[in-house]
Amino acid sequence: MIRRVAVVLVLALGAGSNLRAQSVDPMLGMLKADNAWTLTQQKTICEIPAPPFKEEARGAEFKRRLGALGLEARVDAVGNVIAERRGSGRAGAPTIVLSGHLDTVFPDGTDVRVRETNGRLSAPGISDNCRGLAVVLAVARAFQRVDPRHDARIVFIGNVGEEGPGNLRGMRHLFDKELKGKIDYLIAVDGAGYNFVSRAVGSNRYKVTYKGPGGHSYGAFGIPNPIHALGRAIAKISDIQVPASPKTTFNVGVVSGGTSVNSIPFEASMEIDMRSESAESLRSVDVAVRRALQEALDAENARWPGDRAARSRLTLVIDTIGIRPTGSQSDTARIVQAVLQAARTLGFTPASTASSTDANVPISLGIPGVSMDGGGRGDGAHSLSEWYEDGPNGWLGVQWVALTVARLAGIQ
Repeated sequence: MIRRVAVVLVLALGAGSNLRAQSVDPMLGMLKADNAWTLTQQKTICEIPAPPFKEEARGAEFKRRLGALGLEARVDAVGNVIAERRGSGRAGAPTIVLSGHLDTVFPDGTDVRVRETNGRLSAPGISDNCRGLAVVLAVARAFQRVDPRHDARIVFIGNVGEEGPGNLRGMRHLFDKELKGKIDYLIAVDGAGYNFVSRAVGSNRYKVTYKGPGGHSYGAFGIPNPIHALGRAIAKISDIQVPASPKTTFNVGVVSGGTSVNSIPFEASMEIDMRSESAESLRSVDVAVRRALQEALDAENARWPGDRAARSRLTLVIDTIGIRPTGSQSDTARIVQAVLQAARTLGFTPASTASSTDANVPISLGIPGVSMDGGGRGDGAHSLSEWYEDGPNGWLGVQWVALTVARLAGIQ
């Protein structure tokens, strides 16, 4: 059972100043009472398409909504939407970033209309990450309306490029350029549920292509075949042994090539994904995959004798699709404890997990960061059948995020 409590924030207003005690119970009450507003944000922003590298329309609307809350919002060079709530200006006060990613995995033309049946919202991206964006807006609105005093600077962001093709480009830009050296804590809100990510699963992603002259399947028979080389490589990769702990994975997710059934193809390619929360384990599986790719090339070239085959030798090209950094932080880190304490205040205990999120960037840099669920429940992420249900207490996730921000901004 969820218990409702009064929470007291104690905020320092400057070195040597008196402490001001302020209840944030009105903020909790507002977030619960205005839950329908949060759901409206989630549904309506989801119906604005945001394909990879095409988040502009959704970003513009997110900017408009932040502005309507009384925040001055802007768009940076890569498309991140940024709005700041200033603190007291006390020297040494932290900067807290609360973000939700704007992009989806779905291409242009995807039907993103939200359908509601018996309390279930169904649409591509409705949980990942329209829920996250709605939570960021709801927390920003609550802070603006209750207007608690705090020293910290709180920055609300809708960032681009979290999903696979984006390779965390929005978050990289924030930490490398836009807000470099100015961020003390990063909270990303991503998806539905009541758990959080405190450890970063890194990934190496490559597009691998075998190339040759190709030819007629009968007339040119006897020359190396790129698809045959690809098959050899996939077989070798499938036999790679990885450690049980830390969890380390590999996957061939896309295969393409060839022009017709009666042609030796001139090229064939595949896309490979490797992941681990251990940088050392990720490097090890990367080395094993590269060895398999080279051995497959050598085997296919050696398979066919003669001068013609020698003149038609295959080549191997490895293009990087994306590299996501890995890293970890202690369970005793202040941001992790703030997340856990806020949840306990609200009467539940979340699980801390490892995943690949926007929090990878700060964690890899040694800057405290987490990715929090936004409450409710959902399933089918990255599929056309994705859904979200708020249930009896979906507002609890919004309260959780708000209390975590408040605690980092000055809870004693």
